Amino acid sequence: MNIILMGAPGAGKGTQADLMKERLKLPHVSSGDLFRENIRNHTELGKQVKAILDHGDLVPDSLTIAMIRERVNKPDCAHGLILDGFPRTIAQADALDALFAESNERVQHVLYVKVAGEKLIERLAGRWFCKICQTPYHIVYNPPQVAGVCDKEGGELIQRPDDRAETVTNRLKVYFDQTSPLIEHYRRKGLLTEINGEQDIEKVYADIAVTLGVK
Repeated sequence: MNIILMGAPGAGKGTQADLMKERLKLPHVSSGDLFRENIRNHTELGKQVKAILDHGDLVPDSLTIAMIRERVNKPDCAHGLILDGFPRTIAQADALDALFAESNERVQHVLYVKVAGEKLIERLAGRWFCKICQTPYHIVYNPPQVAGVCDKEGGELIQRPDDRAETVTNRLKVYFDQTSPLIEHYRRKGLLTEINGEQDIEKVYADIAVTLGVK
Protein backbone atom coordinates (compact mmCIF):
# COMPACT_ATOMS: atom_id res chain seq x y z
CA MET A 1 0.00 0.00 0.00
CA ASN A 2 1.50 3.32 -1.11
CA ILE A 3 0.28 6.22 1.02
CA ILE A 4 0.96 9.94 0.80
CA LEU A 5 0.55 11.80 4.10
CA MET A 6 0.01 15.53 3.65
CA GLY A 7 -0.28 18.38 6.12
CA ALA A 8 1.20 21.79 6.83
CA PRO A 9 4.15 22.22 9.19
CA GLY A 10 2.80 21.65 12.70
CA ALA A 11 -0.18 19.53 11.59
CA GLY A 12 1.19 16.45 13.33
CA LYS A 13 1.69 14.31 10.26
CA GLY A 14 5.10 13.14 11.49
CA THR A 15 3.49 11.75 14.64
CA GLN A 16 0.85 9.98 12.59
CA ALA A 17 3.48 8.62 10.21
CA ASP A 18 5.32 7.07 13.17
CA LEU A 19 2.10 5.39 14.36
CA MET A 20 1.35 4.15 10.85
CA LYS A 21 4.89 2.81 10.45
CA GLU A 22 4.59 0.84 13.70
CA ARG A 23 1.08 -0.48 13.17
CA LEU A 24 1.03 -1.00 9.40
CA LYS A 25 4.64 -2.24 9.19
CA LEU A 26 5.43 0.10 6.31
CA PRO A 27 8.58 2.24 5.95
CA HIS A 28 8.17 5.95 6.69
CA VAL A 29 9.89 7.93 3.95
CA SER A 30 10.18 11.53 5.10
CA SER A 31 11.67 14.17 2.83
CA GLY A 32 12.49 16.17 5.97
CA ASP A 33 14.46 13.25 7.42
CA LEU A 34 16.34 12.86 4.15
CA PHE A 35 17.16 16.58 4.18
CA ARG A 36 18.32 16.46 7.81
CA GLU A 37 20.50 13.42 7.13
CA ASN A 38 22.29 15.32 4.38
CA ILE A 39 22.61 18.40 6.58
CA ARG A 40 23.99 16.30 9.46
CA ASN A 41 26.53 14.69 7.15
CA HIS A 42 27.58 18.08 5.73
CA THR A 43 27.10 16.93 2.16
CA GLU A 44 27.00 19.49 -0.62
CA LEU A 45 23.29 18.82 -0.95
CA GLY A 46 22.92 19.30 2.80
CA LYS A 47 24.52 22.75 2.62
CA GLN A 48 22.10 23.80 -0.12
CA VAL A 49 19.10 22.37 1.73
CA LYS A 50 20.02 24.05 5.04
CA ALA A 51 20.20 27.50 3.49
CA ILE A 52 16.81 27.01 1.85
CA LEU A 53 15.04 25.60 4.92
CA ASP A 54 16.45 28.30 7.23
CA HIS A 55 14.52 30.82 5.12
CA GLY A 56 11.33 28.73 5.28
CA ASP A 57 11.35 27.97 1.55
CA LEU A 58 10.78 24.68 -0.26
CA VAL A 59 13.70 22.68 -1.62
CA PRO A 60 13.73 22.67 -5.48
CA ASP A 61 12.05 19.70 -7.16
CA SER A 62 15.22 18.44 -8.81
CA LEU A 63 17.01 17.97 -5.47
CA THR A 64 14.01 16.49 -3.70
CA ILE A 65 13.08 14.04 -6.46
CA ALA A 66 16.64 12.71 -6.67
CA MET A 67 16.65 11.91 -2.95
CA ILE A 68 13.19 10.33 -3.05
CA ARG A 69 14.07 8.15 -6.05
CA GLU A 70 17.12 6.75 -4.25
CA ARG A 71 15.10 6.00 -1.10
CA VAL A 72 12.02 4.51 -2.81
CA ASN A 73 14.19 2.09 -4.76
CA LYS A 74 15.53 0.46 -1.58
CA PRO A 75 14.28 -3.08 -0.80
CA ASP A 76 12.22 -2.15 2.28
CA CYS A 77 9.86 -0.10 0.09
CA ALA A 78 9.04 -3.02 -2.21
CA HIS A 79 5.66 -3.70 -0.57
CA GLY A 80 4.57 -0.14 0.06
CA LEU A 81 5.52 2.97 1.99
CA ILE A 82 4.30 6.08 3.77
CA LEU A 83 5.47 9.27 2.06
CA ASP A 84 5.67 12.27 4.38
CA GLY A 85 6.49 15.72 2.99
CA PHE A 86 6.56 14.58 -0.63
CA PRO A 87 5.16 15.42 -3.10
CA ARG A 88 4.50 19.11 -2.47
CA THR A 89 4.00 20.28 -6.06
CA ILE A 90 2.21 18.99 -9.16
CA ALA A 91 5.59 18.45 -10.82
CA GLN A 92 6.69 16.27 -7.90
CA ALA A 93 3.39 14.34 -8.04
CA ASP A 94 3.92 13.66 -11.75
CA ALA A 95 7.49 12.54 -11.07
CA LEU A 96 6.25 10.21 -8.33
CA ASP A 97 3.64 8.70 -10.66
CA ALA A 98 6.35 8.06 -13.23
CA LEU A 99 8.61 6.51 -10.60
CA PHE A 100 5.88 4.14 -9.38
CA ALA A 101 4.89 3.28 -12.97
CA GLU A 102 8.38 1.87 -13.56
CA SER A 103 7.45 -1.01 -11.23
CA ASN A 104 3.72 -1.09 -12.09
CA GLU A 105 2.85 0.57 -8.78
CA ARG A 106 0.67 3.57 -7.94
CA VAL A 107 -0.47 5.76 -5.07
CA GLN A 108 -3.52 4.23 -3.34
CA HIS A 109 -4.30 6.85 -0.67
CA VAL A 110 -3.59 10.54 -0.07
CA LEU A 111 -4.33 11.58 3.52
CA TYR A 112 -4.49 15.32 4.22
CA VAL A 113 -4.19 16.09 7.96
CA LYS A 114 -5.98 19.43 8.10
CA VAL A 115 -5.37 22.04 10.82
CA ALA A 116 -6.44 25.71 10.80
CA GLY A 117 -3.73 28.28 10.08
CA GLU A 118 -3.93 30.07 13.44
CA LYS A 119 -3.59 26.74 15.25
CA LEU A 120 -0.51 25.89 13.18
CA ILE A 121 1.16 29.20 14.10
CA GLU A 122 0.42 28.58 17.78
CA ARG A 123 1.91 25.09 17.62
CA LEU A 124 5.07 26.06 15.73
CA ALA A 125 5.99 29.50 17.07
CA GLY A 126 5.55 28.31 20.66
CA ARG A 127 8.34 25.73 20.45
CA TRP A 128 11.57 26.30 22.41
CA PHE A 129 14.58 24.08 23.19
CA CYS A 130 17.23 23.98 25.90
CA LYS A 131 20.51 25.29 24.54
CA ILE A 132 22.39 22.65 26.56
CA CYS A 133 20.37 19.41 26.47
CA GLN A 134 17.90 20.14 23.64
CA THR A 135 14.88 19.30 25.83
CA PRO A 136 11.81 20.63 23.99
CA TYR A 137 9.25 22.99 25.53
CA HIS A 138 6.13 24.76 24.34
CA ILE A 139 4.85 28.01 25.83
CA VAL A 140 1.25 26.75 25.67
CA TYR A 141 1.35 22.93 25.83
CA ASN A 142 4.55 22.25 27.81
CA PRO A 143 5.93 25.44 29.43
CA PRO A 144 9.05 25.42 31.65
CA GLN A 145 8.65 26.09 35.37
CA VAL A 146 10.62 29.32 34.95
CA ALA A 147 10.14 31.27 31.73
CA GLY A 148 13.13 30.95 29.42
CA VAL A 149 14.96 28.41 31.60
CA CYS A 150 15.26 24.62 31.18
CA ASP A 151 13.79 22.60 34.07
CA LYS A 152 16.54 19.96 33.79
CA GLU A 153 19.78 21.81 33.08
CA GLY A 154 18.93 25.40 33.91
CA GLY A 155 20.08 26.29 30.44
CA GLU A 156 18.76 29.11 28.30
CA LEU A 157 15.80 28.22 26.08
CA ILE A 158 16.23 29.13 22.44
CA GLN A 159 14.16 28.93 19.27
CA ARG A 160 15.39 27.23 16.14
CA PRO A 161 15.49 29.58 13.15
CA ASP A 162 12.59 27.85 11.39
CA ASP A 163 10.36 28.14 14.51
CA ARG A 164 10.57 31.93 14.81
CA ALA A 165 7.25 33.67 14.20
CA GLU A 166 8.30 35.44 11.01
CA THR A 167 9.78 32.26 9.54
CA VAL A 168 6.74 30.21 10.59
CA THR A 169 4.44 32.65 8.80
CA ASN A 170 6.55 32.39 5.65
CA ARG A 171 6.73 28.58 5.90
CA LEU A 172 2.95 28.34 6.08
CA LYS A 173 2.45 30.81 3.22
CA VAL A 174 4.89 28.84 1.05
CA TYR A 175 3.20 25.58 1.99
CA PHE A 176 -0.35 26.67 1.21
CA ASP A 177 0.61 28.61 -1.94
CA GLN A 178 2.46 25.66 -3.43
CA THR A 179 0.48 22.70 -2.14
CA SER A 180 -3.13 23.92 -2.45
CA PRO A 181 -3.10 22.98 -6.16
CA LEU A 182 -1.72 19.55 -5.19
CA ILE A 183 -4.55 18.98 -2.74
CA GLU A 184 -7.06 19.75 -5.48
CA HIS A 185 -5.08 17.57 -7.91
CA TYR A 186 -5.48 14.52 -5.69
CA ARG A 187 -9.07 15.41 -4.84
CA ARG A 188 -9.95 15.39 -8.56
CA LYS A 189 -8.29 11.98 -8.91
CA GLY A 190 -10.46 10.63 -6.10
CA LEU A 191 -7.47 9.76 -3.91
CA LEU A 192 -7.70 12.49 -1.24
CA THR A 193 -9.24 12.10 2.20
CA GLU A 194 -9.24 15.01 4.67
CA ILE A 195 -8.46 14.07 8.27
CA ASN A 196 -9.26 16.44 11.14
CA GLY A 197 -5.81 17.09 12.65
CA GLU A 198 -7.13 19.16 15.57
CA GLN A 199 -8.28 16.04 17.43
CA ASP A 200 -6.12 14.11 19.90
CA ILE A 201 -3.45 11.87 18.41
CA GLU A 202 -5.28 8.55 18.76
CA LYS A 203 -8.51 9.94 17.30
CA VAL A 204 -6.60 11.25 14.28
CA TYR A 205 -5.06 7.82 13.80
CA ALA A 206 -8.46 6.13 14.20
CA ASP A 207 -9.83 8.24 11.34
CA ILE A 208 -6.80 7.34 9.23
CA ALA A 209 -7.28 3.63 9.97
CA VAL A 210 -10.94 3.79 8.89
CA THR A 211 -9.91 5.45 5.61
CA LEU A 212 -7.29 2.79 4.92
CA GLY A 213 -9.55 -0.07 5.98
CA VAL A 214 -7.15 -1.28 8.67
CA LYS A 215 -7.20 -1.58 12.46
